[in-house]
Amino acid sequence: MDSDIAEILFTEEEIEQKNRELATQIDHDYSDRDIVAIGILRGCMFFMADLLRLLKVNLTMDVMVVSSYDETDTVSSGEIEIQKDFSIDVKNKDVLIVEDIVDTGLTLYHVKEHLKKRGAKSVKICTMLDKPSRRNLDVVSDYNGFVIPNEFVVGYGLGYANRYRNLKYIGILKPEIYQN
Repeated sequence: MDSDIAEILFTEEEIEQKNRELATQIDHDYSDRDIVAIGILRGCMFFMADLLRLLKVNLTMDVMVVSSYDETDTVSSGEIEIQKDFSIDVKNKDVLIVEDIVDTGLTLYHVKEHLKKRGAKSVKICTMLDKPSRRNLDVVSDYNGFVIPNEFVVGYGLGYANRYRNLKYIGILKPEIYQN
């Protein structure tokens, strides 16, 4: 798998440090409140697990499976499909969406609106990666790990054809792997 990576953007150590920084910010902002953390699967699995273990605030958690990509696509289809909705009651609760990457903003825009319709008191976004050059909608992360260039990245939960998710770092996938 490592031979398919053109460049490592963030090492395991850099990711761990960023998770500590994000957890500190979230703990500060929610020091007097409970939160509901909702992860967007599959990409957020490693990030969400690592981040939530660092938090000191009281929380409950759930996940959603939301997609605008087919497994082997590298660009969004533009249509959002909720394949698994969260089951926790979010009415009058502070919700923190945990996502691996903000790309076009389409998925997060729809998830945020969905949570508001279900009565969430507040909805904030925490993402490991932000790719602002691809943004189509005005979606801003409240807690943002790293800003990245317009490259196809894998590792630390992000995948292509459901592979590379278990890499401990985040790297740029060689174009010849996905351009066939």
